[in-house]
Amino acid sequence: MSPRSNNHEHEHRIAVYPGSFDPVTFGHLDIIRRAAKQFDQLIVAVLNNTSKSPLFSVDERKKLLADVTRDLPNVEIDSFRDLLVRYMRSRQAQVIVRGIRSVTDFEYELQMASTNRQLDEGIETVFMMTNPKYSYLSSSIVKEIAKFNGPVQDLVPPAVEAELQRKYTPPKENSN
Repeated sequence: MSPRSNNHEHEHRIAVYPGSFDPVTFGHLDIIRRAAKQFDQLIVAVLNNTSKSPLFSVDERKKLLADVTRDLPNVEIDSFRDLLVRYMRSRQAQVIVRGIRSVTDFEYELQMASTNRQLDEGIETVFMMTNPKYSYLSSSIVKEIAKFNGPVQDLVPPAVEAELQRKYTPPKENSN
C-alpha cells in the first residue's frame, strides 16, 4: 500500500457487488475483476429475490461464482435477502458496485443509488461502465440462447456453460 500524505491508518475498503447472477456472465466477471482491483475486499452478493423464479438456486449461483472467481483472493461470495443497505451495514461495507451497460441501466441504477443514499448517507455507489464487448449481454439473453441449444461459450465461463447445458438438456428416456 502506498503511504498517504496524512497519518491516518489505511481504512479497509469493503465493496459489495449485488445482483441476481442467474447465471454469471463474462460481463459480470469483467466488473468483478475490475472492482476487485479497486477495493481491499469485494463481496459478490447474490440477491435471493423471492418475487422471481430463477433458473439456478442461490446455492448454485454462489457455487458458480466461487468457481469463476477462485483466482481472486480478495473476492468473497455471499447472498442476502434483506434491504441492500442493511446487508451493507452487517458486512461493514462502504461502497456498492454497479455495472452499467447503457443509458437505460444508468437511469434505473441512479434511482436505486439515490434511494440507497436516502436510506444510509454513509454508503456510496460506484458505477463501472461495462466493457463495450459485453454491453449487449444479460443473463436473460444467455438463458434464452441456452434454452434453444445455442452457443454460449463466448458469453459465459465454461463451468456456467456446462451447468446451462445440464439445466436445458432433457433427461434421456429409459429405452427398456
